[in-house]
Amino acid sequence: MTQEIEAQESSDGKKFMKKHWRAVLIFVAAAIFAAIGAVYVFVWFTGNAQSTGLVPSTLETWTMNNVVMFMLHAIFWELVLVGIPVAVGAIIGWQWWKRLPEEEKKEYHFGKRSRRRGAGGAVSPLLFIAFALKVYFDGNWNSPIANWALDYVVGSMVTILVWTVAIFAIPATIGLIWWIRREMTKKT
Repeated sequence: MTQEIEAQESSDGKKFMKKHWRAVLIFVAAAIFAAIGAVYVFVWFTGNAQSTGLVPSTLETWTMNNVVMFMLHAIFWELVLVGIPVAVGAIIGWQWWKRLPEEEKKEYHFGKRSRRRGAGGAVSPLLFIAFALKVYFDGNWNSPIANWALDYVVGSMVTILVWTVAIFAIPATIGLIWWIRREMTKKT
């Protein structure tokens, strides 16, 4: 049964691509150009960041301020030079899809997408932000990263771990206690 459904979905995809091969080709080419453009913009920005003095050219003299400023500027230029054209292309593709006749859209059964559960990579940026805040509050924001001792970095990571546990464990414990009390009063 599942093989029949998979065969039906794959044949729908093939039928769709045969009928709209020009649009599929344009979207694939646009995706390839966007990926190449993102890499090129990052290489371009890195060279300019060093030559304009945004960041030092040697990594041993980088400070946390340099790391954060580099990341913020890189994100800005990627969004401006790659993100906006990709968004415009996505809007054009959506408008093209909306203009297809409803009968034709119903004809293609691409299947339901599965929803992924979990943080999906949101933890790493949060830990970096916590580390940056720790470095700032310790007064090491503008000191070169090469001067930091391993004990300082490890101690900072342990402190961040304790902060994270406190932030998430305290509300979870309160919720668990509330749920247990509610369940205990329900049964009596």
